[in-house]
Amino acid sequence: MSAKVNSIGLKGLEGYLIQVQVQVMEGVESVLIVGLPDASVKESRERVSAALHCMGHSLVDKKIVVNLSPAEQRKNGPLFDLAIAIGLLKAGDFISERIPVDAAFIGTLSLDGSILPVQGMLPAILAAKRLGMKKLFLPFDPELPNVMITEVELIYVTTVDEVLQHLAGRPVLSFTQHQNVPEVKEVTYERDFRQIIGHQFAKRALEIAAAGGHHVMMDGPPGCGKSLLAETFQTILPLLSQEAQLEKVSLYQLADAPFDSLMIPPFRHPHHSASAVSIIGGGSNPKPGEVSLAHRGVLFLDELAEFSKKTLDMLRQPLENGKVTINRAHSTVSYPSKFIFIAAMNPCPCGYRGSTNHYCTCSEKQVLAYQNSGGDWHLSNQPEPPCAERLDHQKTNDLKTIIKNEEKNRSVESELAAEPLDHTYTSDQVPKPFRSLVKVFFNNCDTIEDYWKMAKLAAYKYVYEKEHSFVLDVAIQAFKQMVRKLKKVQLKKPIAYFYTIALNKFADQFYHELDEVAEKNVSDYRTGEKEIPNFFLR
Repeated sequence: MSAKVNSIGLKGLEGYLIQVQVQVMEGVESVLIVGLPDASVKESRERVSAALHCMGHSLVDKKIVVNLSPAEQRKNGPLFDLAIAIGLLKAGDFISERIPVDAAFIGTLSLDGSILPVQGMLPAILAAKRLGMKKLFLPFDPELPNVMITEVELIYVTTVDEVLQHLAGRPVLSFTQHQNVPEVKEVTYERDFRQIIGHQFAKRALEIAAAGGHHVMMDGPPGCGKSLLAETFQTILPLLSQEAQLEKVSLYQLADAPFDSLMIPPFRHPHHSASAVSIIGGGSNPKPGEVSLAHRGVLFLDELAEFSKKTLDMLRQPLENGKVTINRAHSTVSYPSKFIFIAAMNPCPCGYRGSTNHYCTCSEKQVLAYQNSGGDWHLSNQPEPPCAERLDHQKTNDLKTIIKNEEKNRSVESELAAEPLDHTYTSDQVPKPFRSLVKVFFNNCDTIEDYWKMAKLAAYKYVYEKEHSFVLDVAIQAFKQMVRKLKKVQLKKPIAYFYTIALNKFADQFYHELDEVAEKNVSDYRTGEKEIPNFFLR
């Protein structure tokens, strides 16, 4: 007999549906797991066999085959123990309860049948919501935040017996509930930005960087306050939203790294001796690095010139794209890495170039070599580094005022980004007649440009892209025909219908011109204007 049970597999932060197919047959006693499992998945057969034996279910004289579908994806981690156990009980006729097709099971088993939490449970919960699962059986983990997802019913279980009772319609009252964390209105920090005295210019620059999400490069002598400014920078950032909190916990759980607070933006400060893999991420089973652990927060690299050039060059993709992609032979994993990058370095090897209190002992050649060791990150066009600032003991702006101004600026930016742009923002590459026609039905610049791109793409397939007047006429006719169709029936993808009409019109014109050329050549041969080639006369 066979059984099918759903589970969740992880590929970085992205989760996908795993169907655990179990077949129990009479034969030599064995348990075989197929579907590209790694070592931790293969060890599930011993854990599951021992747990079922402890529950009183014997697997003697039974040949068991477990297939993890899809077979082309490599499976890793002990996330599938519970699903394999439920499928084995169902396929071996040990239980008669129906397993819902919209339910998924995750968790690892101990030898006594209890269910233990594993890494990556929060990404699996979010993936279950995206995959349309209605129920998710999982072990209780007190370190997870209290995730409230209305679309998925989270059923916390501690043993396999509890799972079977739930399937039989006799749910057990769970006593392992998340503690209700009171709402935190004000967060206290060990080091506060408003406690820094002086440095008005540097603090103003950091406030602007926090409001706009800009990166910062600090250059100055040792002891002038670069590290202190960077370490207190996170105190002027807004608190994380609920979505950002879930992303933070998911990344830290996959990396098996501790975190201090759920609401405070992360601050990562790796040492300059850290390897490129630890900063970017990687390994045989790729895990998040420092750039991903700093997601929605701050990444601070002190003594930038001491980092290897290879490591600094690898930071370019996370800074430009907001994500890092790790390629391995068996898989490709992407992790988010949107952070504010703060770097600090000395102006020279001794650190006192440009200082008014110390004498610099470095030559120009040493200074140039030291600055070039930091690659293109150093402000090489700066004629003189800033001098050490004297403390003026002036009062600074209140931290609440700074955070309030930054939240206001970010809310204005989000409103501008969410507001759609009308036809007046359409690119000049779109002809005015076509723009005037489409704006009556779709007053959005992106939509107008998409329709024109489809028309140009259809013209390109039949080499008409340079005949602008003809392309414009076909685009107008195709759009009018699409509008007439929309008046009669509802189209799922109107732009695809528009592209098909335009493509057919270009094809008709192309073959019509081809027929004319063929008829002209035949008439030339008949009148004798052209000599018939010899290979036709043979």
